Amino acid sequence: MLVATPMAAEYGARSDNSGPWMWCDPATGYRPSALMGCRAMVKLQCVGSQVPEALLRDCCLQLADITNDWCRCHDLGSMLDSVYQELGAWEGTEVFPGCRKEVMKLTAASVPAVCKVPIPNARGGDTGVGYWASSPDA
Repeated sequence: MLVATPMAAEYGARSDNSGPWMWCDPATGYRPSALMGCRAMVKLQCVGSQVPEALLRDCCLQLADITNDWCRCHDLGSMLDSVYQELGAWEGTEVFPGCRKEVMKLTAASVPAVCKVPIPNARGGDTGVGYWASSPDA
């Protein structure tokens, strides 16, 4: 199972437009990545299934193709939101049977670490966890 450690809440929720992730807003012309490989990988991991090497490689390549480091976590958050919307998982604790929301969220947030793709943090370094991992709304 992918494991993530929550980041400090200093980033606030994804909907906060006061940080560097605001450049990732489609309203500004940014084209978010659908991260279809990551989407499939996160779903498999959430229920404890083995992830095929090819799927992991596809996810990591898709994530690495996002040139703005801040947008990597933004796109992962958007991907997570689209999974919730697709599956009607806004209410309740399960995304689908055997997959709890908090597990899917931490799994999605840890994809950059698994892929060894850098993402920024508030201290000026890189971490392996999406900046929104500790927000309560995802």
